[in-house]
Amino acid sequence: MSEKEGKDVEANPSQASQQVQTEVVVDDSGTVPSYSNFCRVTATPEEVILDFGLNPQPFATGRQDVRANQRLVMNFYTAKRLLTALSMTIQRHEGTFGSIELDVRRRAAGVPQGFAQPGRVGPQGIVE
Repeated sequence: MSEKEGKDVEANPSQASQQVQTEVVVDDSGTVPSYSNFCRVTATPEEVILDFGLNPQPFATGRQDVRANQRLVMNFYTAKRLLTALSMTIQRHEGTFGSIELDVRRRAAGVPQGFAQPGRVGPQGIVE
């Protein structure tokens, strides 16, 4: 870098940051999708461990044995970025489709939002 170029960067640091752009291109051609309705989160002083599995009886009471079939291990920086990305995704989803009910019993007993309940009178007096 010439002396003149160095002075330009120092005089206008925002211009230097605008010139450097990072683009991450993800090749997901080798990924294997899997479904999970269970996640256990544990941690060490240096890492976060996510174990994913399939709980075949989510409404059952008492002891339930769930086999973890995927494990992700990441540092706390990556875990925090994941938390931020998931939080933004959930907020967008709830903004579009309504609140996500986490209590399984309430969810099972209730009718999904946007669906009419049988026998209820609709807006034009028609029984739905």
